[in-house]
Amino acid sequence: MKNYIFLSVLLLLCLSVSAQFVQKPLPYAYSALEPFIDAQTMEIHYSKHHSGYIKNLNTAIVGTNAEKKSLIEILATVSTLSPAIRNNAGGHYNHEFFWSILTPEKNTKPTLKLENAIKETFGSLDVLKEKLNTAGASRFGSGWVWLYVNQDGKLAICTTANQDNPLMDVAENKGKPILAIDVWEHAYYLKYQNKRADYLNSIWNVINWNTVSNYYQIAIAK
Repeated sequence: MKNYIFLSVLLLLCLSVSAQFVQKPLPYAYSALEPFIDAQTMEIHYSKHHSGYIKNLNTAIVGTNAEKKSLIEILATVSTLSPAIRNNAGGHYNHEFFWSILTPEKNTKPTLKLENAIKETFGSLDVLKEKLNTAGASRFGSGWVWLYVNQDGKLAICTTANQDNPLMDVAENKGKPILAIDVWEHAYYLKYQNKRADYLNSIWNVINWNTVSNYYQIAIAK
């Protein structure tokens, strides 16, 4: 009996270590973003790709100094960690962030504060969308396009390769993300095939400007 209890406790401890990071439920159904993002893509993207990053991250951090760190702490120190941790921590953060800025709700709008910042930097919301689309279409291979608040507190656009993001200490363009678009092929290929530009144009129909505005407010808070 004592051996059984010991083994049970040991198993629970192992599970708690391997499950340090968990996947949050999607805040909407797989089909909720139709017709702009199809249900099959959402299901595969969430249940296979994103969950795979979490599983691999939990495996990669075991026995390292990242084991007790938060996801943000890991991103801030990826230059000291293995490529497996960098790629999978980025994959987990990027996808969780991405799900949060999508919505089936129609006609959400930036807050006045964010709208003014967009006008100050880009001239208009339409110009911002054009610039983000151009950046996303121009990203060679797999990666992400970001709207972020840079270290001067200003809005800026950048792209990153693979699963990198502006929070990483290795990032060329550092700052706090407020909007992200996944331009890996698995994010759009089933519906749009090789037409990444069509995907980028469509995704604006499901961007949650309420959440983006909230991220902006957090990013500029002192």
